[in-house]
Amino acid sequence: MGEQEGVTKYHLEFSPSPGRTFPDFGRLDGWRTLLHRLQLIGQDPTRYGGLGYGNISRRIGPFDSPFQPARFIISGTQTGQLERLGVEHFCTVLAAEPSRNRVVAEGPVKPSSEALTHAAVYASNEQVRYVLHVHSPEIWSQTQQLKIPATPRDVPYGTPQMAAAVHSLLRSVDIENCPIFSMLGHEDGIVSFGRTLDEAGQILIRYLALALSGIRGQETGISCRSE
Repeated sequence: MGEQEGVTKYHLEFSPSPGRTFPDFGRLDGWRTLLHRLQLIGQDPTRYGGLGYGNISRRIGPFDSPFQPARFIISGTQTGQLERLGVEHFCTVLAAEPSRNRVVAEGPVKPSSEALTHAAVYASNEQVRYVLHVHSPEIWSQTQQLKIPATPRDVPYGTPQMAAAVHSLLRSVDIENCPIFSMLGHEDGIVSFGRTLDEAGQILIRYLALALSGIRGQETGISCRSE
């Protein structure tokens, strides 16, 4: 738990460029603002060494080529303190290669330190269009009770090992019915995802409510069993 939050660990090839808009930017920022107000994304001097935490991404096309690696727009590194974001706070990840610990990106700001993890989620299922990474002590501390899939405690965030662990994990669970997992080696780290933004966001809110109410996994009505 002694790792510094928000430190980029991958090799980044970054090209500065103007921010790019996209059709549902307003809705994406609306969900992010809600997560910020719930303190699932943010910056707090008493948490994680005072650095920002949490990020959000959206996959972009083309979607019709099986050989096209996932490209996505992701909130920039250390933007957690901002309640609302503009296009200048997002960048585009053009390529992510966990095996080479390499990310290629362009934009007005560098990508989040969790870009490799987002890429691993997109690679796990071509139908996934959105990924939300938040920090929730309430959900994270009850990972076992809520029966949430989890990456191992000895796998640190933002690394090729985490990307590999995420890919392996999502191959072993029913991600259609349980689009959420906990990163046990990343304090309070929770990731949700979905084919729609509402799907990705609502699963987070549902599990936060369950965690706050003390309801156990068998009562959630969500199947997270291995396939």
